[in-house]
Amino acid sequence: MVTARGIRPRTLVAIALTVGVPAVMLLRLTGGALGPLSPGGWAGVVVLVFMAAGVVAAGLPVQRLRDGKSATPISPLRAARTLVLAQSSALAGAALCGWYAAHAVALVPDLDVDSQKARLWLVLTHIVAAVVLGLAGMITQRRCRLDD
Repeated sequence: MVTARGIRPRTLVAIALTVGVPAVMLLRLTGGALGPLSPGGWAGVVVLVFMAAGVVAAGLPVQRLRDGKSATPISPLRAARTLVLAQSSALAGAALCGWYAAHAVALVPDLDVDSQKARLWLVLTHIVAAVVLGLAGMITQRRCRLDD
């Protein structure tokens, strides 16, 4: 799954589909009984965005060191941990995107109800935040890369 080049975008798409498709089937099968597992509120969006900002911030010292612009060295272990953080964030963002997309698909049949429209907007915002987390992970992974 992770090659010398790192996590590829197609891997993230595969993970989103692997999570999303069974989740859609499960939500349809249970008839919405999994309501407590749906995105709860705007706090989840804020948490995902802050996580993405933290991942990007963690990658900045590694990029500065890699580019030779850092006056203070960082340990190789910290750089490796930053790479692992970036890759796990990308994978988590993809999985969350699939999960939230499944909830969006489950809400589509009931869009004539105003409360369901409001829930759909919340779920769509969660999808965007999950994509931002995945992009932050991919960007930070790229910042940690040493060219051959």
